[in-house]
Amino acid sequence: MSGPLEGVLVADFSRVLAGPLCTMTLADLGATVVKVERPGSGDDTRSWGPPWSASSTTYFESVNRSKRSVALDLADPADLALAQELARRADVLVENFRPGTLDRLGLGHAQVAAANPGVVYCSVTGFGSGAGADLLGYDFVVQALGGLMSITGDAEGEPTKAGVALVDVLTGKDAAIGVLAALADRSRTGRGCRVEVNLLSSLLGSLVNQAQSCLETGRPPGRMGNRHPSIAPYETLRCRDGLLAVACGNDGQFARLAAALGEPGLAHDARFAGNAARVGHREELIASLEKRLAADDCAVWQERLTAAGVPAGRVGTVADGFALAERLGLAPTVTPVDGGTPAPRHAVSYSTGLVRPASAPPALGADDDRVRAWLADPRPASLPHPATEHEVTS
Repeated sequence: MSGPLEGVLVADFSRVLAGPLCTMTLADLGATVVKVERPGSGDDTRSWGPPWSASSTTYFESVNRSKRSVALDLADPADLALAQELARRADVLVENFRPGTLDRLGLGHAQVAAANPGVVYCSVTGFGSGAGADLLGYDFVVQALGGLMSITGDAEGEPTKAGVALVDVLTGKDAAIGVLAALADRSRTGRGCRVEVNLLSSLLGSLVNQAQSCLETGRPPGRMGNRHPSIAPYETLRCRDGLLAVACGNDGQFARLAAALGEPGLAHDARFAGNAARVGHREELIASLEKRLAADDCAVWQERLTAAGVPAGRVGTVADGFALAERLGLAPTVTPVDGGTPAPRHAVSYSTGLVRPASAPPALGADDDRVRAWLADPRPASLPHPATEHEVTS
């Protein structure tokens, strides 16, 4: 089975999360990704445990399936020459070195594009390649500097980071979009392209209504816990045994909520009759709702409200999320064709089956012999997607 990016060679000089997530997305779509790693240690995330996996860590495995790994010492002239040859052959190069580092190694954009004019060269940085080039871009720091922490957490508590490296994830997805757009442009024009993404810009772009509110009013939004600044009720409400997320996006949904709680008159109360009024009288509203919700458990209310057409769900765990997706037939995981632990699948479904079967994340240097020989061959055949060999031999 092929994919829309079959025949596209990606030189992956990135590590940790944003860049590897981008290149894994390209691999899911059929590209052959060659991951260049440091001999001996490899990608930083190979040591970011616990939790540990059979060959490295669950962190590394989360963003490195369906790739080939070659260990190259860029301080060694022979290995550097192989890296430069990989860049010369690549359709796409993705890197997240500090700006200027690869230029000193002959692997900067200008140098690679001179030898490979059609290359799509994607650089991932923390704060851009200009005035922010020397700033160290780590997700946690960008969450702090970019304002995400200032709007996350309880109003009276400390600013709080998201429970996952969300800025890295968003940047990796932006990088994949940028690469795909540049490849589409190349198919029309034959031109290569420099694609640049940075964590701060991806974060600010992801703040949507909160960012626009700040720009429009000049007032930075603050923390509201699980509450929405512009909609009510759109928050967690306490039931007898825990918290239920309730999201009423319009007056009709609120009227159905009030009826399901046995208080239809709430929808006609002047304090709650419209969304703006509900936001203005949020404390009285929540007190009224939670008084009724305290009579039963979250699961019971979730069933009743869902049946009434009110978006609601109890606060569950990550395991609960996977279980729900399974029950809904969403097939949330993928198992590598060559064995290994299931992983979250490529999130997009396509009617024509564009996603390649996955292969397990590679051990460090697993493809050294194969890739080195291929790079040394002046007239090589194409390097196949790693899942291809298993499909042929199994």
